Amino acid sequence: MSTARDLFIIAMGSGHEPSVGQGDLSLALAGAELIDLLGDGHVTVDGDRVVPGVGSVLDDRLLGEASDGIVRTTPYEGVDDWLWRRGKGLSATYQSALEAEGELTRKRGGRLTLGARRVEPVDTAARHSAVDRWERREPVLVALASAVGIGDGTRIGDSDTDEPSDIEPGLDDEAATAVVAAVHDAIMELEAVRQRRTIENSAFANLWRGP
Repeated sequence: MSTARDLFIIAMGSGHEPSVGQGDLSLALAGAELIDLLGDGHVTVDGDRVVPGVGSVLDDRLLGEASDGIVRTTPYEGVDDWLWRRGKGLSATYQSALEAEGELTRKRGGRLTLGARRVEPVDTAARHSAVDRWERREPVLVALASAVGIGDGTRIGDSDTDEPSDIEPGLDDEAATAVVAAVHDAIMELEAVRQRRTIENSAFANLWRGP
């Protein structure tokens, strides 16, 4: 399983309230894909640029699509530009793929709301793998989950071993650290846009309402 797939499963099983936003999760999924591509040698990060490389054949379809979408002409693409471009609608893409693969099932009340549909992970080997990675506090997964508001004390499914920890895992890879930082910045930017729209909509409503 890729980091993005594991992150999606963790987001759904976290019990986090309010629900993880589609936009926030999409940006974090794009960051997860980029980190996996870094690990496979498909890209490197030079400054703030995503530089194409030559990696092994990918057996994950969505990760393969991400690799195929790498900008291969100079001056290449910035990490933040990658997150916004690749992340557009990415949470819905992962939902559709995981549903088709039998990893998700729909329910009336779910923890992660994607449009009008609510879904939850099925008890499969993929889910157990994602939970195991979370319980081992794998640094990349924990850092990306934190970016969308899922913290150390979050319980996953029915696990009794996922206890809060005062120890924050560190990322020992400079490029991965840069990607996670860019994800945090992009999510903050998205939240600022949401707040600005809320203020603008409120001002417009007050204008029509009158004194």
